[in-house]
Amino acid sequence: MLLNIKSTRKDKNQGENLKRFRSGFFMKGNNMQWIYLFVAGLFEISWAVGLKFSEGFTQLVPSVLTVLGMILSFYFLALSLKQLPLGTAYAIWTGIGTIGTVIFGILIFKEPTTFLKFICILLILSGVVGLKILTH
Repeated sequence: MLLNIKSTRKDKNQGENLKRFRSGFFMKGNNMQWIYLFVAGLFEISWAVGLKFSEGFTQLVPSVLTVLGMILSFYFLALSLKQLPLGTAYAIWTGIGTIGTVIFGILIFKEPTTFLKFICILLILSGVVGLKILTH
């Protein structure tokens, strides 16, 4: 009899977890702030790369897109800061931007890549992942 009660509680907890997942658990509350932060990081990459294409803001279309990327990056960063700690959010935002910009530099602008550069990117990535894991 006692065994049945425990299994019922376990089944009930699994059911509640599944219900939370299906109802958009990852899109509510604090988790949405992480999505905003990730989007902000992507827009940071876009404006950093856009700076290169704008050639010192002398090219109109790349310049406009760069400024738009800046505005959107700061907007989504600001949204994420409503609930995330400032230091953590800023470090992750710049980390995403740094990693993405280095990758674009290597792939698009044929910047040199070395083993040490790769190790440094991995260190930044591990820091970003570590901060995400440690932040509630």
